[in-house]
Amino acid sequence: MSGAEAAASGDAFTAALTQELGKKTGVCWLRYGDPGHVPVDHAAWHVWLDGSLYVVSGGDEQHLPGIEDVERLEVVMRSRENGGRLLTWVGKASVVRPGDEAWEPATTALVAGRLNLDDLSTAVAGWAEHSVVTQITPVGELTEGPGSLGDDAGLAAPPPTPAITRGPLPKILGRRSRRRPRLS
Repeated sequence: MSGAEAAASGDAFTAALTQELGKKTGVCWLRYGDPGHVPVDHAAWHVWLDGSLYVVSGGDEQHLPGIEDVERLEVVMRSRENGGRLLTWVGKASVVRPGDEAWEPATTALVAGRLNLDDLSTAVAGWAEHSVVTQITPVGELTEGPGSLGDDAGLAAPPPTPAITRGPLPKILGRRSRRRPRLS
């Protein structure tokens, strides 16, 4: 097998793995940020439709700040078996607007994949008014894949927060007593 044939079979494997993970998983991490700054990972629920990943953000939906301004981003996908990072691919992001050809099929798939919607009949209208639907299409470039995962765990420090716990921790029902039993 020549080098070109090996690359083509690797590309076919990558495309098939990307598509399979997109269909089977409901959560991924989108890695993007301002140019010149360290990219930030954002957990996002998604649906896979016709070779692209679709996410909805803003309004009452998930918070993906600045996703509408991003052109290229990395998508980190996990394995369903063990939940570990399996594949990181580069995608081209574009906003899907009401009236676009992809709007109706994308929003139909997003409504079907969205858990706990208050009202299915008004979700699409609410998204058109208050949210952003983004299509992320793989460009065929892998950052990490099976056999080439980085040694770091991909862990990030939680963002600083002013939240504190005041007073004693809450009592938990059903917890066993740590007192010794009385013998006499």
